[in-house]
Amino acid sequence: GGSGTAMDPPSGAGLGGADPQLQRFIEVETQKQRFQQLVHQMTELCWEKCMDKPGPKLDSRAETCFVNCVERFIDTSQFILNRLEQTQKSKSAFSESLSD
Repeated sequence: GGSGTAMDPPSGAGLGGADPQLQRFIEVETQKQRFQQLVHQMTELCWEKCMDKPGPKLDSRAETCFVNCVERFIDTSQFILNRLEQTQKSKSAFSESLSD
């Protein structure tokens, strides 16, 4: 008898079967894009908040304001990211306990 391998679908067609290095790369790239978006938002937000009068350079007050604003933004983002990770972990654990 002949083996019927010709009829089998190619393995690893889905992303689940993809090269783990490739998956990691995609994750990292996605993170980078998110981070750039965050930085963009942060710059706009802090710029509007701290700049009374647009000028060629920051005065010391605006600079301090900017630094504080950025630091607070980073802290908040970090907090949110941590919360999201925890939520995802507990969600996956939750769905595992639900599935048979």
